[in-house]
Amino acid sequence: MNPAQLNEKAPEEFKAKFETTKGDFVVDVTREWAPNGADRLYNLVKNGYYDNCRFFRVVENFMVQFGINGDPDLNTIWRAARIPDDQSTQSNSRGCVTFATAGPNTRTTQLFVNFADNSFLDSQGFTPLGKVSEEGMKVVESITAKYGEKPDQGRMQREGNAYLEQAFPDLDYIKSATIL
Repeated sequence: MNPAQLNEKAPEEFKAKFETTKGDFVVDVTREWAPNGADRLYNLVKNGYYDNCRFFRVVENFMVQFGINGDPDLNTIWRAARIPDDQSTQSNSRGCVTFATAGPNTRTTQLFVNFADNSFLDSQGFTPLGKVSEEGMKVVESITAKYGEKPDQGRMQREGNAYLEQAFPDLDYIKSATIL
């Protein structure tokens, strides 16, 4: 999975289905909201990047985060594959899906789903690209919060799912993700 080769332009609107250990949810993506983010998500889902990814950060009444691959070699390849920021046109309301960022132009593969109105994130470069339906939010909100923010992201990058399965065996995960 070469980041430079996964550069197909996403359709103006598309649906990404995530089959998880808690059930399925669909993200309705609108490219106009965040073109760079939508293109990245489209290519990652289309090429199986999120398959077997764990939901590693669950903060009740805030969000659930995922997108570090279970294969350390793949994480090494994607760590530096950053996409430019998108101009925010939507707010981080309940159900909105947004790429995580560590500062300007640092988005790679990690996403989160907002559990609540997190509009305070809007001015910090967190640009929503799509939304989970209310029905799908029932699935998202059932993802285990047992470990909160305990999994170490650095170890996840280096050791992948082997680390998570040993230290956090009850994490829910994405079985597969597809473009509908």
